[in-house]
Amino acid sequence: MIRTFLFDMGNVLAFFSHDKMCEQMGGLCGRSRTEIQNLLIESGMQWEYERGKLTPAEFHSWFEQVVEKKVDFNALQTAGSDIFELNSTIIPVLDALKSQGYRLVLLSNTCVSHFEFIWKEFEVLQRFDDYVTSYTAGAIKPEPAIFECALGKIQCAPEEAFYTDDIAEYISHARQLGIQAEVFIDTETLIEQLAQREIRI
Repeated sequence: MIRTFLFDMGNVLAFFSHDKMCEQMGGLCGRSRTEIQNLLIESGMQWEYERGKLTPAEFHSWFEQVVEKKVDFNALQTAGSDIFELNSTIIPVLDALKSQGYRLVLLSNTCVSHFEFIWKEFEVLQRFDDYVTSYTAGAIKPEPAIFECALGKIQCAPEEAFYTDDIAEYISHARQLGIQAEVFIDTETLIEQLAQREIRI
C-alpha cells in the first residue's frame, strides 16, 4: 500500500537546461557559456549553492568576484533561474493523486533561487504537502542526509512511499532504503508504473 509520493523537481515537474543557465549568466558579464560552465558547474560551486552553503547574496558576490565585473543582483537571479519549462502533463497526475488522498512530498536537488522561481512562475509546487530540498537539508542526492530528511517527511513506512526521479542512481539509493522507486522517463510511463501498483490516474 502506498501512502506518500516523492517527486523530484528537475526534469520531472519541470524541464531545465544548465546550458541555457550558463549562456544567460555569461551574457551579463561578457563570458562564454563554456567559461561560465567551468566557473560554476565544473568547479562544483553550483552544488555548494544547492547544498545551501551560500545565500543568494553570497552567490552574487562570488559571481562578481570570479567574472571580475559588477552584475545586477536581480538580473543574475533571472539569468540563472529562467531556465525551466513546466512539464504540463504531470499536473493531472498530481491532481489525481491528491484527490485520492495521497501525500505529496518534493525531494529535489535545488537552490533557493530555482525553487522560488518555479514557485512563482508555475502552480505546481503549491500542490505538495511538504518539501525536502538540498539547500534546506544541507546535502545533495545521493548523500544520505537528504534521504534521511525525506524519510522524516513521508509520514509512513519507507515501503509505503513511492519515489520517481530521472536519475537512476538516486532511484537505486531510495530502493536500498526500502522505498518503492522508479526512474522517471515520461509521464505516460509513470502512469503505467502506478497502474502496475493498482493506482489509477
